[in-house]
Order: sequence, then C-alpha cells, then structure tokens
Amino acid sequence: HTAPIIVKWLAAHPRFHMHFTPTYSPWLNEVERWFGLLTDQQLRRGVHRSVAALEKSIRDWVAAWNEDPKPFVWTKTADEILERLTSYLKRIPGAGH
Repeated sequence: HTAPIIVKWLAAHPRFHMHFTPTYSPWLNEVERWFGLLTDQQLRRGVHRSVAALEKSIRDWVAAWNEDPKPFVWTKTADEILERLTSYLKRIPGAGH
C-alpha cells in the first residue's frame, strides 16, 4: 500500500480509499467468515450470466441474511488462541526470531 505504483494508482483513482486496520484484528476473522458463507452458499456453484445477475444474486443473499442474521460467537478465550498460536510458531523454523 505504500509502494510508489500503488500510491500513484490511488491518486489516479480518487473514488478508492485505503482503510488501514491493525494487524491481526480479530474482528476481521468474522468479516472473512461472512464472506466465506456468501461464497459457499451463494456464489461457488451459482451460474451468473452477467454482472447484473451476479450482483442480484449477492444482494438477494445479503437481504436474506439480514432478515435473520446470525452473529458469530467466539468459542475460545484469548489465552486459548494465544496458546495454540504459540504451538504453531514452535513448528515454524525461524519464527519468533
């Protein structure tokens, strides 16, 4: 996002804006999971013969989701997540150095 080519592209396309989020923001996992559900339930096996059809399919799914939204619930504590991450890092050569 700071490479000169990206900065130049963004300057030439003012309708696009960079939004920075902290590294490892846990709420992003929920956003990624929501997009995963959209992909799995609506897009992966869908047949969209035009951009308009694809857009309608996405909007229909979002509308149905919003009628009965299901919040994502964390099932692990922060300590459990960090403990698991630590065990993964121990298996990666050079991690943590």
